[in-house]
Amino acid sequence: MLYMIEYDLRKPFRNYQPLYEELAKFNAKRVLKSLWTFGRINTNAEHLRDHFRQYIDADDGLIVMQVGDWATFNTENTPKAVVA
Repeated sequence: MLYMIEYDLRKPFRNYQPLYEELAKFNAKRVLKSLWTFGRINTNAEHLRDHFRQYIDADDGLIVMQVGDWATFNTENTPKAVVA
């Protein structure tokens, strides 16, 4: 399954490197500034949301979506259904 994760990091001086490192472990690819995509099996959006919440602050925003269809224009990467 293909998932997208998007976040709204609201503290300008916090170290978000742990979040970026965790995204790298998922082999996630940045599509836009705060939108990443990755493949995963045997999980769901709720479980992934709960997993990634530990890498952001309580006042940050987070959304995880399972994606079935997409189209892009002028993005850093193209979403691919590469299952990790």
